[in-house]
Amino acid sequence: MLTALNQIRVVEQGTFITGPCAGMMLADLGADVIKIESAGNGDPYRSFKTGFYSAHFQAYNRNKRAIGLDLKSDADREVFYQLIAQADVYIQNFRPGAAARIGADYETLSKINPKLIYCSISGFGPDGPYAQRPVYDSVAQAVSGFLSVSIDPVQPRFIGPALADAITGIYASLGISAALVERGRTGKGKRIDISMIEAMMHFAVEPYMGYFALGEEPSGVDRPRLAQAYIVRCKDGKLFAFHLSSLDKFWDALVEAIGGQELAKDERFSQRLKRIDNYEALNAELNAIFATRTRAEWVERFSGFDVPFAPINSIPDVVGDPQAQHLNMFVPVAGRIEGAEQTVRPAFSFDGKHATTVRAAPIVDQHSEEIRAALKGNPGAWPELNREMEPVAAAQ
Repeated sequence: MLTALNQIRVVEQGTFITGPCAGMMLADLGADVIKIESAGNGDPYRSFKTGFYSAHFQAYNRNKRAIGLDLKSDADREVFYQLIAQADVYIQNFRPGAAARIGADYETLSKINPKLIYCSISGFGPDGPYAQRPVYDSVAQAVSGFLSVSIDPVQPRFIGPALADAITGIYASLGISAALVERGRTGKGKRIDISMIEAMMHFAVEPYMGYFALGEEPSGVDRPRLAQAYIVRCKDGKLFAFHLSSLDKFWDALVEAIGGQELAKDERFSQRLKRIDNYEALNAELNAIFATRTRAEWVERFSGFDVPFAPINSIPDVVGDPQAQHLNMFVPVAGRIEGAEQTVRPAFSFDGKHATTVRAAPIVDQHSEEIRAALKGNPGAWPELNREMEPVAAAQ
């Protein structure tokens, strides 16, 4: 386990992805994250497919402990406030106004704990014309402009994972980390507001700057065309990617690797700017060439040339990938009761050391007894929540 945030206690009252992702990022760094869920079935993401322990829930809730509370109950609200009094950070991703209705708003909690870092995650911000709209990942991608620069305008469709949800959670964890550093100087807590639209607009800062600086409306095909990035289909139907960027040496190496001297003589492709202007034509020519060999043959051939390339790996491909294996990217899940036996480790290494295991996402109300006992003054309970986690050196 990583230890950068040891001794930091986080109370997370998040559902689905944004709040839980923020909590997971802090937990991955060593924070003690206590996840508060509604009594009963807990976070709705638990049953995203079936049961109460979906793979989706496992993904964003590792390294946490869970307690079920009904904040409409006086007794459970008191437990909640006791947790807040001993916490460093509180995270929620309710719709604006919902926290106040259950007594979990910033004004209430900051009186209980003036040093509290309070992070509120929303779809559109705490106020404004869209504030009360329901929002999910796809809506945030669309309204922020991000989707317009990440899809093919000819065949538009949603693809891939929940980027807006996860990116917002990561931004939230960055803001929380910064607030903790500031609190170390001032001794004062702080409220953080971050919305999905703000996170995704900042994430798309490059196309925004293209619009402001050049007056051009960016589209989803601009980046690959300007960067000279290509996806081609090989003889066996598998996909292969390469990225030439702005350096002529990569074009020269590509020409040599594919035996494409005739392409280099073609006036349409003789200079980088011409290759940009004739991107679709060059893409068609390259696909015709790559269709003559299997992907494995192209991978072997490209290994001898200075071209940024990669096969487009499936998830099973990456699990067996030698670089991923060398980096020890897949680690066991400790303390599992059900669910996956291994997962992807946190991306960080500190002083050459990375996490070599993660704790399993909790089942519903799993740690209620020990957390309640700790709050009642059991001296043996908090050390388990606050234990030092020693890092293990990465394999060389």
